[in-house]
Amino acid sequence: MTDNVVPLFKDPTSGIYSMPGDTPAGTATAPAPDAVRRVRMWKRSVHGLRAVVTHERTRTAARLVARHGMYVIGGTRVTARRTWDGRTASRYERMIRAAEAGGNFEEAKEWEDRLTRFRAARHHRRMDLLKAPQDAVKSAAYGTGLTAGGLLLLGIVLAIANKDATWILAPITAVIDAIGAVVHVATVVWGPAVTIGPWLALLALWGVGRQRQTAPQWALPAQQRDDAGAPITPSIVVTALRDLGIAPMRKAIKEMGDAGAAMLGPIRIAGCGVEVDASLPSGVSTKEVQERRRKLAENLGRHEHEVFITLPAAARTVRLWIADSGALDEPIGLSPLVTDQKSAANYKTGKAPWGQDLRGDTAALSLYQRMLLITGLSNQGKTAALRALALWAALDRTVEFRIADLKGVGDWDMFDGLATTLIQGPTDEHVIKATVMVEGLVAEMERRIQMPPGTVFTPLIGIVDEAQVAFMCPAVDDDKRPYGGSKATSRYFMAVRKIHNQGRAVDVLLWEGTQDPTDQNLPKLVREGAHTRISLVLGTESQARMALGDKAVDGGAAPHLLRQDLDKGTVVVASGGITIPAGQTSITIRTHYVDDEQAAEVADRAKALRNGVVTTAHTVAAAEEHDPLADILTVLGTETRVLTQDVLKRLTALNGKAYGRWSFIDLKRVLDGTGAEPYKSDGRMVIGRDRITRALTNRPDTGSTSAAE
Repeated sequence: MTDNVVPLFKDPTSGIYSMPGDTPAGTATAPAPDAVRRVRMWKRSVHGLRAVVTHERTRTAARLVARHGMYVIGGTRVTARRTWDGRTASRYERMIRAAEAGGNFEEAKEWEDRLTRFRAARHHRRMDLLKAPQDAVKSAAYGTGLTAGGLLLLGIVLAIANKDATWILAPITAVIDAIGAVVHVATVVWGPAVTIGPWLALLALWGVGRQRQTAPQWALPAQQRDDAGAPITPSIVVTALRDLGIAPMRKAIKEMGDAGAAMLGPIRIAGCGVEVDASLPSGVSTKEVQERRRKLAENLGRHEHEVFITLPAAARTVRLWIADSGALDEPIGLSPLVTDQKSAANYKTGKAPWGQDLRGDTAALSLYQRMLLITGLSNQGKTAALRALALWAALDRTVEFRIADLKGVGDWDMFDGLATTLIQGPTDEHVIKATVMVEGLVAEMERRIQMPPGTVFTPLIGIVDEAQVAFMCPAVDDDKRPYGGSKATSRYFMAVRKIHNQGRAVDVLLWEGTQDPTDQNLPKLVREGAHTRISLVLGTESQARMALGDKAVDGGAAPHLLRQDLDKGTVVVASGGITIPAGQTSITIRTHYVDDEQAAEVADRAKALRNGVVTTAHTVAAAEEHDPLADILTVLGTETRVLTQDVLKRLTALNGKAYGRWSFIDLKRVLDGTGAEPYKSDGRMVIGRDRITRALTNRPDTGSTSAAE
């Protein structure tokens, strides 16, 4: 039995019993105690080192060392460059390049003349240096001889005066002793001077670097001062342009000897801010600066909306208008329509006092024979701005208004009794009435066009506010023609296009106001037909291009950068009817706000000027019944066939109210299925008299038909 007993062994470190030859679980992979301690010590060292390196005091010390070290390096670079500029022609060449880059060739010529004089003077100095050793030897010999002779003569005089011959050499001995004393002093001072001199030079270089702030930005101490709202100076403008992140501009400014001041024109007071032109160096485009408007504003200590970038007539130049801090948030005062109770208007020669430009000057807009489009986001002052123009025009008693407000909340109530037509409401029925109203403008326009040459017409202005409702209207008429849309079948769209095409010549105008422009609610042909295009704040640049056109936006117009709600009533205008600074394609206007009560007072004055209240229609009468086939036969007369375009003209002359808006599509629609459809003769579309007669004869006796309106 004892032979089968297996002894157990106890591990002295772990206290675990095991059989001979067995390895306790876990002991084969567990590290030895010394190794564990070494690993733990290494980890603690790493954590401690990391804590030291990342500690704020360490970072502060590192920034301090880097800052002062870079002061020395930068000071050395600045001093070397100054020395190089003083000894070479590099400064003159740099100024010539800067002047040429800015287009200032007169200044470039002046610097070139200075360079020529500098080189001539340097040549003379170098030629003088070649003769300097020979001249120095001669001068030394002459000087030594004269000095020795003078001292000897002085000694003779002293010897005679003292009656002692030893005084003859006394002056020479005194000079030799003085030279020895100077050498002794120099020997004593030389050692400390050699030791201290390099440190003094290093301190001088450090002072230059600190003055020029040559250390990197991250190493500089935090700036505690706030430059927001500080007065604009040339150095601030140049620094702001330098730090825009445009590498060629930064390099060019650094190379300019005058720290970039040559690229700036004079800073001028302009309204509630200042204006300055900046000539950009070669390799920098105006678009690059325009795209960095926000960064430029922040560099100038302003908000983005307080800096405007436009393009003057000069090439590669940007014009910066920088507002006084907070000035654009101040109101501009009441409209002259409100303050001047005797104000009058002249549609043909006058201009509507609409607001102020950014310079603080009065902004007045001519309305004479100009189609108008105003757009912007909802609740930004569009209706108020449009209504203010209409109120001014109403003070001219000759102006007739026909108004459709497709919002219908009473914004145009004061024109009741002033406008001959006033439609207010957002429904499809109101859109139908507005469409008929615009078609009535077309009919009146075509009637005027057919009047004898030289006939003078009174101005007729149609206004459609919230016109996007009309373009988006899904309603169709009895002939399945849609009222809305942007196709040739759309009644509203086609009526607007006809007025845009010919209305201006006979003083029949259309003003439209619309929200949030898109290709669906403001078709391209409609917005491009407006002579005066106005935009309040918009959401995107693409909308700004729809509102004002590519040319205006490329020239600096930026309604999409206005502040929603904060810039209510501020508009960007592209029009020939307003004074725009030379070289610019648009102007920003802060319009006067005329509230409902003030608008009613102005409207009452306009009614008084018209000798009574106008009878205002709140709907448009339907067209009288007529028979298109019979009317076509009438205008054909005795001719066998007539060109379709001539038939349309004769129908308009016969009944402009019924046929004034007709196109070839309308004519074809009426004749389709009758057997009298237009056909080609000699390559041109015509209508035959015999076919029309046959169609009328074979038509069932159902009475007259009425044309679709």
